[in-house]
Amino acid sequence: MPGHSGILYVVATPIGNLADLSARARRVLGEVSAIAAEDTRTTHQLLNHLGIATELIAYHEHNESAMMPRLLARLAAGEDLALVAEAGTPLISDPGYQLVAAARAQAIRVVPIPGANAAICALSAAGLPSDRFLFLGFPPRTQSRRRTWIEGVANEPGTLILYESPHRILETLADLRMVLGDGRRIVLARELTKRFETFLSGSASELIAQLEVDADQRRGELVILVEGCPSADLQGLSPEVQRTLRILADAFPLSQAAALTARLTGVRKSDLYRFGLELGFGASQAEAP
Repeated sequence: MPGHSGILYVVATPIGNLADLSARARRVLGEVSAIAAEDTRTTHQLLNHLGIATELIAYHEHNESAMMPRLLARLAAGEDLALVAEAGTPLISDPGYQLVAAARAQAIRVVPIPGANAAICALSAAGLPSDRFLFLGFPPRTQSRRRTWIEGVANEPGTLILYESPHRILETLADLRMVLGDGRRIVLARELTKRFETFLSGSASELIAQLEVDADQRRGELVILVEGCPSADLQGLSPEVQRTLRILADAFPLSQAAALTARLTGVRKSDLYRFGLELGFGASQAEAP
């Protein structure tokens, strides 16, 4: 019966500083029958630091389908289990959604143990609007898919939050500049809660320049926060028209890009030019349309 099943605890672990782990999380990790962990090596280090010897079970995207029935069976038999990510709050760009959904479908109680989350930590200290934001996770790895992915959120008015690896940070910043223009403020949060925590702020071009000069700023865990779409009157511009203007503005002065886009789409050049200016295209070489 559902009343005899165990509890699945979704436990947030520290993203850097072990002191950020809550007392409640420590207690739960020490009391459950087993801990399902995305990275057992990282979690093992944490448990050793806490003096906890709870059984560890590897649970990640490569074995999720095989392990989930076993975990559900243990929960149904009355065992309490914990689900943790490599760092931070589980299910935020980490596996675990299917397990939680399946547990709830079987009337198994799911209890969140809140704590650190890199996206929210970064947003709280970035100085960008936080009344509305969109978390995007990791961008696609290839340039063409990444640019299409960015185009899909180009008109989002809220702050955009995404994660990126050190190996692709420069490429992703370049694609943000290409698709969104260079007029939006971007904050790069690095190594949150750790010894070398830093926040860099500026346009995409400014951040690229800083990272090219200082390779240390490309190391560690990275969170990118992008100012939302300016409250410009888009004059009913379709995503296709906006995409055309962005592509042409990357290759030509804004006035010429607006003129070419007008010829291709039938939209007034003045509207296209004004829209381009509000997104920061061609600010340095702008000429009156």
